[in-house]
Amino acid sequence: MLLTLLGFGMVLTFMTLIMTRRLSPLVALIIIPIVFALVGGFGPTMGAMMLEGIRKIAPTGVMLMFAILYFGVMIHAGLFDPVVGFILKLVKGDPLKIVMGSAALALLISLDGDGSTTYMITIASMLPLYKRLKMNPLNLTCVALLASGIMNLTPWGGPTARAASALHVDPGDVFVPMVPAMGIAILSLMAIAFWLGLRERRRLGRVALPGNAQATLPGAQGAQGAQGDDESTGEHLPTMAGPETADLRRPRLLWVNFALTTALMVTLVMGLLPLPVLFMIGFAIAMVINYPNLAHQRHLISEYSGNALAVVALIFAAGIFTGILSGTGMVEAMSRGLLAAIPPSLGPYLPTLTALLSMPLTFFMSNDAFYFGVLPILNEAAQGYGISAVEMARASLIGQPVHLLSPLVPSTYLLVSLAGVDFGDHQRFTLKWAVLVCLALMAACLAMGLFSLVGHALAR
Repeated sequence: MLLTLLGFGMVLTFMTLIMTRRLSPLVALIIIPIVFALVGGFGPTMGAMMLEGIRKIAPTGVMLMFAILYFGVMIHAGLFDPVVGFILKLVKGDPLKIVMGSAALALLISLDGDGSTTYMITIASMLPLYKRLKMNPLNLTCVALLASGIMNLTPWGGPTARAASALHVDPGDVFVPMVPAMGIAILSLMAIAFWLGLRERRRLGRVALPGNAQATLPGAQGAQGAQGDDESTGEHLPTMAGPETADLRRPRLLWVNFALTTALMVTLVMGLLPLPVLFMIGFAIAMVINYPNLAHQRHLISEYSGNALAVVALIFAAGIFTGILSGTGMVEAMSRGLLAAIPPSLGPYLPTLTALLSMPLTFFMSNDAFYFGVLPILNEAAQGYGISAVEMARASLIGQPVHLLSPLVPSTYLLVSLAGVDFGDHQRFTLKWAVLVCLALMAACLAMGLFSLVGHALAR
């Protein structure tokens, strides 16, 4: 009981402090778990727990650091300029079309199953446009995260593979029946993007972009206009390109960079090498191809070192948080406490309950802790009511759009860092829309299950 209270208390205290801006996420991730571990009497073993958490998350930190550097090279070289130019031709300064275009772009890029890649490409492509039109960048981070949460349900995205392996079922059996429900979730995302864009259009109106907008928006701007404060949020937006960007563009190497990035994505999906190694190799090759000059290399590394350091520091701080949460047994105690609160009369509805619980549970704990710790316990209880493991696996995936808002998800720190928005602001802005997408996904799954039952009944 004590561990359950400590676990929930630690998470709630952390969320309250960062959402009220009493502490920064970096400081809170380090201090809060240490305080609760000391209160729980884990002082003597606390150091080993923290080191174990850092070891587990270290590869992710390395991957994100070199991924930031790699895509920084691609941004300066102009790889994404054609994408932004095409989008500019479609949106024509209309905030409504811009937000919907951001959602569509994020959905497309999310097919690779990697949230970090989605965020880097989407933010790099669209943020200059948001800055130019004085649009709220929280709209961009919101639709990018929701798109990643939906497309992350593919078998190679992570959660589906975890659920399938935890319950010993085939990932295809879990994923394929969910495709129509994912389609409904995508429609709900586009509806949310439409509403957010409509709200921005009412606030800003349509903006007539100059004829040379394509040349100035994607990152080719000089010192003037390269930096600025977003009036709608008061946040200082990070510079996506420095004053020397025009000299660093490599339009002649566009197809070479495209081929290199495509090869990187293909090897990423195929799993030929670990992700950190892939991005380290990709960054080194990109540097040699595009910027053999050492002065240019130093300039690029220094320009993106700020973003890389901020993200990697948060990753290692999150390692302390998760290390103590897992090492003290708080995660297991929290999951068993929630299970004990479910009355037996609700047993036949365990898939629906699992879908609803997956939102707060995956928010408060990592995917690994949920799928390998909580889901098998839920599935064991469901077996007594004739509920299949495949149904439980599908139900457990519903909360992924909310999960990505968790402070335990490394890629979310990358998203808010690149967009220059506050983590707490992003959570407050996006949470209600993430819950709405989850409910749409769950309703679609329930409707398909009902249709299936009716079909079987009629067939008899």
